[in-house]
Amino acid sequence: MYPEHPTHTPAERAVDVHRPTPITPAAIHPAPVVPMQPGTVPSVASVVLPDGRVVTGYAINPAQPEPLATKPTISRAAVNVALGGVGFLAVCGGLLLLTTFITALTALITQLITLAAVIFGGWIAVQVFSTRGHHDGTTVHIRKAIFKRNHFHG
Repeated sequence: MYPEHPTHTPAERAVDVHRPTPITPAAIHPAPVVPMQPGTVPSVASVVLPDGRVVTGYAINPAQPEPLATKPTISRAAVNVALGGVGFLAVCGGLLLLTTFITALTALITQLITLAAVIFGGWIAVQVFSTRGHHDGTTVHIRKAIFKRNHFHG
């Protein structure tokens, strides 16, 4: 247990044993009796410890969780009505989007037709009013013309 040292003799290696002194129990004083209404204050609990002391205090009950509320039953008819309403709203929204798309497509097609008419009309106007073509053109009166062999005769 102790390292061997040449200067220590077995008598010098003696060990002192220390023993603890017991604690004297506390004086027990009875709790004063206080008159009180029953049920308003929790009961006092006393516990006797192994060394004879008495510990007095209020007993604390653990907090109880509140019971879960039972869910009310929902009828199948109510569920079906709610789902039908959601479906109806989805269909209405889809139809609204569809009509918006059709309206936008119609406006696009109308603008394309108008653009084509303006371009074609401009091309015709350039052909009619241009002076780069025939200068000695022949005026033909269609009401007086007679059609013979694909020729106009006046």
